[in-house]
Amino acid sequence: MTHNKDKQKPSRWLDYGSITGEPHWENCPTCQGSGRISRSEEAQLVAVIPCSDQRLKPSHTKLYVCISVVLCLLICFLILFFLFPRSLDISPVTLQSSFVYFAPHYVQMMITNKLNITNQNFVSTEAHDLDLQVLINEIVVGRTKISNLTKIFPRSHKTFTVVTNVTIEEDGLIYYCQTSAFRPHTLYAQLQMTIKAYYLSHEEQLSLDTFEYIDCGRNTTIPHTLP
Repeated sequence: MTHNKDKQKPSRWLDYGSITGEPHWENCPTCQGSGRISRSEEAQLVAVIPCSDQRLKPSHTKLYVCISVVLCLLICFLILFFLFPRSLDISPVTLQSSFVYFAPHYVQMMITNKLNITNQNFVSTEAHDLDLQVLINEIVVGRTKISNLTKIFPRSHKTFTVVTNVTIEEDGLIYYCQTSAFRPHTLYAQLQMTIKAYYLSHEEQLSLDTFEYIDCGRNTTIPHTLP
């Protein structure tokens, strides 16, 4: 009976077998029978998890992926919506006034126009280098250049005033403006405008052609709307 008790396996020993087929009793090679793993060996050991383990199948994975994709698309759409370049519009508002000066060989007028620039973007825009030409019978009779013009805030418009000196030297037009045989002395003037705008790290040039009626026979300071 004593001999059988000595052959009995301790409860903390496991039978790993041997190459000869005879039982061989050893301690667990991982914990050496202590039931614990030392901290120095934690980085060297690899845990084997069955494929059926629930930890390898996290719940709501497809839902999280779909939400992430939708959020990314929404952010991209918002960025494109707010930063996509939109057009700037330039338009005449009114002819504010015109002053006429007669000389023996020419007629000089000082006309004041109001122009409007509308910024449709969600960022501020800097307008500069305004070039306005006045043509009568396809001949340039006046020109105005302004380098630093104005700054237009997002989704707003701004009105500014442009004064242009017009000189008429054609004999037929001089007689037409100075004669008292008939009134009014209306001239059909063409305005050609170009302006540069800088926004969203790029520069854009705007242009506008319009027409207005000017009375070259008398002074007028009453604002009137362009036709």
